[in-house]
Amino acid sequence: MRTLARPIGLGLAARGEIDDAVGWTRQARDAGLDSIWIHDSYFERDAVSFGSSIASAMAADGEDDGEAGFRIALGAVNPFTRHPVVLAMTGSALDEILPGRIVLGLGTGLPLRLKQMGIPYEPEAAVERVSTTIDQLRALWAGERLPSATPGLPPIQPMFPPTHRIPLFIAAYRKEFVALAGQKADGYLARPAESIPSLRGILERLRASAVEAGRDPESIESAGYLLSLVDATRREALNRAKREPFVIYMMSVLSDVSLKRAGFDAELRDRIAAAWRAEDYTTAGNLIPDELLDAFMLCGTREDVAAKAMAFHTDAGLGLPLLQPVLQEDRQIDELIAAAGLYAAAPSPAESRATERGAVVERGNDDASRTGLADDRRLGTGSLVRRRSAAVWEILRPFAYTASIIPVLAGGALAAVDGLFAWAPFIAALIGGVLIHSGTNIVNEIYDVRKGIDTITSPRASHAIVTGRLRERQAYLVAIGAFVLAILDGLYLVALRGPAIVVLGLIGLAGGYFYTAPPFQYKFHALGVPLVFVLMGPLMVVGSYFAISGEWSVTALIVSIPVGCLVAAILHGNEWRDIGEDTRAGIVTLSSRIGRDWAHYSYVGLVLAAYISLGLTVAVGLIPATTMIAIASLPYLVRVIRAAELGAGGQTRAIAMIDLRTAQLHLAFGGLLVAGILLSGVGHG
Repeated sequence: MRTLARPIGLGLAARGEIDDAVGWTRQARDAGLDSIWIHDSYFERDAVSFGSSIASAMAADGEDDGEAGFRIALGAVNPFTRHPVVLAMTGSALDEILPGRIVLGLGTGLPLRLKQMGIPYEPEAAVERVSTTIDQLRALWAGERLPSATPGLPPIQPMFPPTHRIPLFIAAYRKEFVALAGQKADGYLARPAESIPSLRGILERLRASAVEAGRDPESIESAGYLLSLVDATRREALNRAKREPFVIYMMSVLSDVSLKRAGFDAELRDRIAAAWRAEDYTTAGNLIPDELLDAFMLCGTREDVAAKAMAFHTDAGLGLPLLQPVLQEDRQIDELIAAAGLYAAAPSPAESRATERGAVVERGNDDASRTGLADDRRLGTGSLVRRRSAAVWEILRPFAYTASIIPVLAGGALAAVDGLFAWAPFIAALIGGVLIHSGTNIVNEIYDVRKGIDTITSPRASHAIVTGRLRERQAYLVAIGAFVLAILDGLYLVALRGPAIVVLGLIGLAGGYFYTAPPFQYKFHALGVPLVFVLMGPLMVVGSYFAISGEWSVTALIVSIPVGCLVAAILHGNEWRDIGEDTRAGIVTLSSRIGRDWAHYSYVGLVLAAYISLGLTVAVGLIPATTMIAIASLPYLVRVIRAAELGAGGQTRAIAMIDLRTAQLHLAFGGLLVAGILLSGVGHG
């Protein structure tokens, strides 16, 4: 098995798909990493289940390297929620699956979580609990009996064979726990979001405690979770970290001592914590300075992460850095494993230590190798093109294209049923609608950024401009390009259908551009929702029917009502979610004008109105009965209603993606509606 020259591990939280964790473990093992550490996080998934699956997979791969092989660690499990006897049984079972390769971290977790579960917690008793657990585990694993906790009952007899050596780590930061680790544990496990100065002090206390207990400090391993987030540049990684609720939470629970050692005031933490408790993640993220993330996290490119891991190793004395991704996804794992390779292959500390704070991984004489804020490495041509393309795609918000595609499809379906369908004008109408929608989305983004509505921490679909991946001028040129192409596309329809198309096109272009652009800025005068209903409901459905067939249709107008209601709901959900940001920026939207409660009622009313209007118009025979198949989209309706209720109840995270979910509802409802229209024409041709 390949082994890196310097040990480094990968940390994972017990969340997501177990199969993914198994795959990432194999990837880390094959790359030569030392170990995988599974963190037990209340109230997510069970670390023991993850560890068992991973150990079974490693055993199935036929590994037999004993204690020298790739290790599986549970770090940390809690003797308050798992009795020492149960932990002994767990360790024995895991050791039987993967002999000599199991590590067990012990910690008491957050007292808050224990109190939520009704488990009593006292700091002094917690240290004694962990100490006793270590003694009991070692006795049981050695095959020894333990006296019964209840007098008069038989002793506890382990019913499993003695295990191979299972190292026991203590995971805690209080000085009493650190002293205990020095006295009797095999290792110390540092929590996520620990600073170099704080960790240095902890490890010094660990070594002093070991010496006092007559132990060799070098015999005690030190490992620590290093929260990591990788992106194309360090600036983007920092920006992204500030938008992650988990990062915000970790910054909100930093201890006074840890903050003081890193040079920060606890008052900053308290303000972040207050915003986090209120689930105001935008405010909380804006409060986090780059320097705070630098002190307690690893943010940047893979080179930056490797450099900071080296700083924890050399400056704090951390023996085994554990790169723990903030985002457990394939790309982040790939980058962290690559960073682990860079860390392990780096020159010795004497050769690579820089004059600035923290060490750097040697990369020749390139000044860009430093990790300062102004030192994001320049991207190559290929990377730059991919970055710009991705930014354009993001700012277009393609998930919302359903709002422009469904109305054209509805108009085309009605024209087909009436025997008036023609492919060329249908395609032209579809292209024109999408182009106007694209330009509108970009202009909207530009002016939201100008007004300070969109910031790095805004929970929005696009951050292309605020993160600098696309300059405002570049975005504006893309928007104008989309509008120009829409005009050229419209000239064909004008030649085909006459001046009525000019009127329809001008209304669409003006409505889209001036939605947020001066002088009208309809969105900022509480007119966005009704305007979108008209533009992407009646105007697009009726206009598409006319463009395709050359005729006007009352049926198209009726069909446009439920379509327009759901498009308006997409926007209204967005405005409802962003009331706080819009109000702070001095923006008056419909939601901010009517208030949160009525914004909630209005959103629910709009999505229900689509179904009610459909049912009523079918009942009175205005549109075909086959269109009722659109009610098959009810599961999507239930999902958005449920999210809306949670959001109205104060759980703002529930509506963080309300616009996306409403767009999915619109797509499902609209697609079925179009299918129902087409079905009504079967047998009538």
